[in-house]
Amino acid sequence: MIHLDTHVAAWLYAGRSDLFPPLVRTRLESDDLVVSPTVLLELQRLYEVGKTNESARTVIAALQRILEVRVCTLSFESVATASLAFDFTRDPFDRLITAQAAVAEAPLITKDRRIREFYARAVWE
Repeated sequence: MIHLDTHVAAWLYAGRSDLFPPLVRTRLESDDLVVSPTVLLELQRLYEVGKTNESARTVIAALQRILEVRVCTLSFESVATASLAFDFTRDPFDRLITAQAAVAEAPLITKDRRIREFYARAVWE
């Protein structure tokens, strides 16, 4: 199982596998893919401010159907509590997405350098 950061889910939906390094492409093809519910919220925010063309529901439904991506069901309380210690950023989306992966004891695919510096199980290169 491997968690996906928001930009990873968006790029997968857009069919932009060319944006992923070889190691990440391998993991995307071999691992069970999971997103935090926070990814849905961030995708919706991006849609509402005009940075993407599709709603979060559309993106996640397609990823579930095509790649069998599932939404993590860990309790919000456990994730929010864990995120309190994730002071590497003030971005609540990054804190919650990283905390979700940490509580699940799972790697997180992200290009975000700050997350990779903070979360030892982050995967990119």
